[in-house]
Amino acid sequence: MSGPESSGQRALAIVHQRDAGPGVFGEVLRERRIATDEWLIAEESEPPSPPTGYDAVLSFGGAVNTDQEAEHDWLPLEKEVLRDLLEAEMPVLGVCLGAQLVAEAAGAIPRRAAHPEIGWSEIELTHEGREDSVLGALAGNPRGFQWHSYEFPLPPGAVALARSPTCLQAFRLGESAWGIQFHAEVSASDAATWIREYDVDPDAIRIGIDPEALGSETRERIDAWNEIGRELCGRFLDQAETADGASAR
Repeated sequence: MSGPESSGQRALAIVHQRDAGPGVFGEVLRERRIATDEWLIAEESEPPSPPTGYDAVLSFGGAVNTDQEAEHDWLPLEKEVLRDLLEAEMPVLGVCLGAQLVAEAAGAIPRRAAHPEIGWSEIELTHEGREDSVLGALAGNPRGFQWHSYEFPLPPGAVALARSPTCLQAFRLGESAWGIQFHAEVSASDAATWIREYDVDPDAIRIGIDPEALGSETRERIDAWNEIGRELCGRFLDQAETADGASAR
């Protein structure tokens, strides 16, 4: 519930595992005094409030793949929730697994990428991405932090906003939903945890991740990357506020 210090806006963060939460996006939400509920969907069968009642919904990453419904019975629930949100033209931002789920809810089927993308890689904006109100935060094609083995095809009717040497990195659906494959939200502490525990990911082992080298590069790059992440989140929230104002009229 919004307290006296709240901006009056409400956001829902769908979190798939405890070490893959809102990260620096959470900092931006707090700075803007947006009352944010976290839904640990793998542990809680019901959201804190009906998802369509929020001003913005953000779905984050996780080690699960979108086709593992037999092992993770919450996946069909989240896909249904996201379909409802897209149909209602709610402001939605999906990150990594969250973006793959948004893509599937929109009619694309995520699939295993040609090879895992783990570590830092260049993200190149398309022309549409350079003009996009949210993805424009990546002007200059920075190297971004990645950790995924699956990718999303471009959903029907969506606009491609960014690519890497491996796969499509971002899309926009209409004027209210975005998906990003890279981890713009990841905090320094979460990135350090993922790298330290890299051996729980069979793909990271298979491709020969060097945790010491990746940890060193991450410490060098993470502060600048987090600034980009904060700007990207802020731009998304600006769009959500605009959409909320338009709907109120």
